[in-house]
Amino acid sequence: MNRTLIGELGKHIGETVSISGWVDVRRDQGKMVFFDFRDVSGMVQGVVLPKEESALKTAKELRPEFVVKVEGLVNKRPEKNCNPNVQNGNIELEIKNIHILSVADPNLPIQVHEKNENEAAQQHRLDWRWIDLRKPENALIFKVWTAMEQSFMSYCVVNGYIQIHSPKTVVTSTESGSELFEVKYFDTKAYLAQSPQLYKQMAMASGFEKVFEIGPVFRANPSFTSRHDTEFTMYDVEISFIESHLDLLTEEEKMMVAIIKGIKEKHGVEIQKTFGEEIIVPTIPFPRLTFKEAKAILKDLEVPSPEENDFSPEEERAISQYIKEKKGHDFLFVHEWPTVSRAFYSMRFESDPTLTKSFDLLYKGLEITSGAQREHRYNQLKQQIIEKGFNVDAFETYLNFFKYGCPPHGGFAPGPSRIVMKMLGLSNVREVTYLYRGPNRLTP
Repeated sequence: MNRTLIGELGKHIGETVSISGWVDVRRDQGKMVFFDFRDVSGMVQGVVLPKEESALKTAKELRPEFVVKVEGLVNKRPEKNCNPNVQNGNIELEIKNIHILSVADPNLPIQVHEKNENEAAQQHRLDWRWIDLRKPENALIFKVWTAMEQSFMSYCVVNGYIQIHSPKTVVTSTESGSELFEVKYFDTKAYLAQSPQLYKQMAMASGFEKVFEIGPVFRANPSFTSRHDTEFTMYDVEISFIESHLDLLTEEEKMMVAIIKGIKEKHGVEIQKTFGEEIIVPTIPFPRLTFKEAKAILKDLEVPSPEENDFSPEEERAISQYIKEKKGHDFLFVHEWPTVSRAFYSMRFESDPTLTKSFDLLYKGLEITSGAQREHRYNQLKQQIIEKGFNVDAFETYLNFFKYGCPPHGGFAPGPSRIVMKMLGLSNVREVTYLYRGPNRLTP
């Protein structure tokens, strides 16, 4: 008998089916044994009646987290026993046969249904992440990831982007030498890539015009905050023949609408039910402020500003809340950032070289994207590398990308883990990362 997913059982009332999954809960009631079974598609209640002697004998052996194959009759529950608030709350599986596929040690290191959100509990859960991921809400998180990635890729393909896969071992830094992981590379040394930035720009010099990439990046950042990790996934985009960085803002807001719409269509109802968060497809255009304007508003709000040329997390939250109250919008572009706080490849305003044609996108109080128009003029770019204190010889190959003709271009890099975290109302990227990597975590 072919397997039927638990989420499809409602279509098979009156039929005998075979399901496979985990024992979620076992309840003994008199001579009957009740179970909740779970697979990736959902949960269902099953019951073993006294007349099914063989199944009843096996049922007595079952414990939570045993993996089983179950055959049974899908029955409609009496109206008084239906629970419309529970998946499959109107049906029950009358069990005929049970086959144990895998036993579970009864001393579970963590409980699949535990609800403890303090930091110590989180670290313990991460030690046993594969069990933690059995929680239905965690499966939903990665279904959301899947829908997000599909929507992002679909947008890019439909709009003429070319996908690239850049190398993750590099010979030089893209942003900050202090955040590089050094690795032995035969008889020399290399570094894990902080970003595909330089290779996205190479694609512009190659005439690809519009590219995207989905891949890992590595940051040797000894930070333990809720927003940081040392290895994470990035979505990267680069576009040629832009007129200014404002073209990039227009493109990203259309992309974000497509992504959120795709997630809402596939999982909006389930997200609302599981996380209590309504998925709102944002209106276009997104609100925009220059960095200077945002700092002025924050000053009026009497929000502390520890750094003159950057935002603190408190400032990000405060300016986002201000926009939410004034504009009713969850997104905010902040552009025209100071040169001192941006990467060497950001184009500067000719009228004011202390400012760059760059931007951040904030979502519900958190920066989820940085982007900029890039400097594509060879001599100017070389000068900016020197001014940032880098060894220009280390960038010879990169500079050659611009020596033989390169169009004006720019790009941005949305951070999907931060997007999912804020979308689902969660407080830590660890919760939305399949296997988190941080300063003190390299396992499992």
